[in-house]
Amino acid sequence: MELEKSSCANSSKVSYDSSKVEIENKDLSAHWNNAYHKEITTLGWYEAHPKPSLELIKKCNLEKSAAILNVGVGATTLVDLLVTQGFSNLIVNDLSSVALDKLKNRLGNDGHNITWVVDDLTNPTQLNQLEKIDLWHDRAVLHFFNEEKDQTTYFNLIKQLIKRNGFVIIATFNLNGATKCSGLPVFRYNEQMIQDRLGAAFKLIEAFDYTYTMPSGNTRAYVYTLFQRN
Repeated sequence: MELEKSSCANSSKVSYDSSKVEIENKDLSAHWNNAYHKEITTLGWYEAHPKPSLELIKKCNLEKSAAILNVGVGATTLVDLLVTQGFSNLIVNDLSSVALDKLKNRLGNDGHNITWVVDDLTNPTQLNQLEKIDLWHDRAVLHFFNEEKDQTTYFNLIKQLIKRNGFVIIATFNLNGATKCSGLPVFRYNEQMIQDRLGAAFKLIEAFDYTYTMPSGNTRAYVYTLFQRN
């Protein structure tokens, strides 16, 4: 089935009408809210234990009070695990209010110190008002920005927010990765392409390819990168 080869749809056998997706793409908040009305453990990007992210965060050797911004967080279990590890200054962002509501409900009282931001990374109205942060974490968001202007806005926001000596973790589809995800086209990267967009002020600390296994059993090829600002 071609969809399974090129797209990270949810693990149930869902087919997409590509012309319909192009129309829906004009309102991505509605698209993602619709996606998160499903059971999150069936979503193609669901990760029960985000081991690569946790390992890279550990290498940053951050204080527990460090400001950590998780962009496009969805309902990831990474936030639960960071709370459990004692991080007390977490900021979580998504375009989908439905996703963040699910995450809030799951965390319960553990989420009372978290800053919740429903905002668009390509047209930010709240994220660009944040104070400087120690870590930017993005798993599986950057590749959805296909237009140059959206990519520029994304990387400019990183440059605006990251403190000196702060860190950036970006995990995105690599050059061998899927060409679509959730029915939407994606833009793929390698570590040099991300380095070029961040610029000389950011030093590559580590990069590796990673094969992620979806809930359906299909696999997706990612590149994980860790940068530090000079």
